[in-house]
Amino acid sequence: MKRQYFLKTDRIGFSEWTEKDIDLAYLLWSDHAVTKYICANGKFTEQDIQNRLSKEIDNKTLYHVQYWPIFDLESDDFIGCCGLRPFEMENHIFEIGIHLRPIYWGKGMATEAIQGIINYAFNTLTVDNIFAGHHPDNTDSKKLLEKLGFKYIGDNFYAPTQLYHPSYKYR
Repeated sequence: MKRQYFLKTDRIGFSEWTEKDIDLAYLLWSDHAVTKYICANGKFTEQDIQNRLSKEIDNKTLYHVQYWPIFDLESDDFIGCCGLRPFEMENHIFEIGIHLRPIYWGKGMATEAIQGIINYAFNTLTVDNIFAGHHPDNTDSKKLLEKLGFKYIGDNFYAPTQLYHPSYKYR
């Protein structure tokens, strides 16, 4: 079945998570290379994956955002997810994030996806600011954020990893 996309960049289509996407959720979040920087032990359990999918679906209902599933427009292959989640809602600030399957690393997909979400956030959702953070050992995420114009604002405690993560704001 062909996915419906609410947003497209040159190569990427952004869809929405549903309960039927559990196989895609497992494909992404059961991969240790994907999760090693996003939780304390570096691995998601089956329950963690189910909870994460449910959280994304709930975020769409409550806040009209997700870390949306993204697909290669040419092949319809599942790339990973990229999007927004609530951060400081009283100040209309969302957190941006991306999780890519390793076969899509180093191909410019992260840059393209994040740029697409930045444009969507400011032009469609009219957010005031975008927050981003990364695991202190994830130097690729640091380079990506700085390349895209995010400015370092300090380190924030991130409960899922139990570490202080370098943190950034855009605008």
